[in-house]
Amino acid sequence: MQIGVFAKTFPGSEPAGVLAAVRDAGFAVTQFNLACAGLPSMPDAVPDDGISAIAAASNASGVTLVALSGTYNMAHPDRTVRDDGLRRLGVVIKAAADLSVPLVTLCTGTRDEDDQWAYHPENAAPEAWDDMACEVEKALQFAERHGVDLGIEPEQANIVTSASDAMRLIASMGSKRLRIVLDPANLFEQASPAEARAIVAAAVERTAGHVAMAHAKDRLADGRFTTAGRGVVDFADFVARLKVSGFDGALVTHGLSADEAPEVAHFLKGLI
Repeated sequence: MQIGVFAKTFPGSEPAGVLAAVRDAGFAVTQFNLACAGLPSMPDAVPDDGISAIAAASNASGVTLVALSGTYNMAHPDRTVRDDGLRRLGVVIKAAADLSVPLVTLCTGTRDEDDQWAYHPENAAPEAWDDMACEVEKALQFAERHGVDLGIEPEQANIVTSASDAMRLIASMGSKRLRIVLDPANLFEQASPAEARAIVAAAVERTAGHVAMAHAKDRLADGRFTTAGRGVVDFADFVARLKVSGFDGALVTHGLSADEAPEVAHFLKGLI
């Protein structure tokens, strides 16, 4: 298991500087975002020199790109917005293939029109699930063509809220290219340490063999997100259960400041 961090944790729009900061903070791998290369996160196109610059920065820093962000609102109520997001996702998937990045992360979306991470009461409607699933099915066509996996992440404010939802979607798609990004802090809103441990343990067991990447952020008892190791998530138990499940991918932290990154790297390495 390798320890990583979101590249966007660090300021800058030049990949060489961003990836050097990732390395200097103590991380071997990163989930990259094209914004760290001076592009929109979901661009219309990625120029050849942009691919070359990212690849050169990865080689120079020794930081491996284990995932590329490709998030758009896959359940947006306006189909034209979804169509535009899917088109841009195709660009990101091709860029991932060009960079030999194995995974592109998705957002299963929400009926909220303004924020793809915001809860909406219509998220549980069958129509919302159907719209999202249709987007995932189309995205998998890009993924199959380019040999890249797609990662869905259970999140309380999105359509896929749980490990069971994620497994339901994978079963319905029937593609080995659809994998799971498992973030323990996204599996509940408010919980005691004991409750959180039980929820996370059940999710690891439910998704065993389907997790491509794990995330490491935390929640306080009142539901606010916080830096890994400062909330109710039992990360030692989480890591131990991931190992037992056979997971040997990257554990990638986010939701922290650049100044906090070295301390979190030390904390997570201690668990590994």
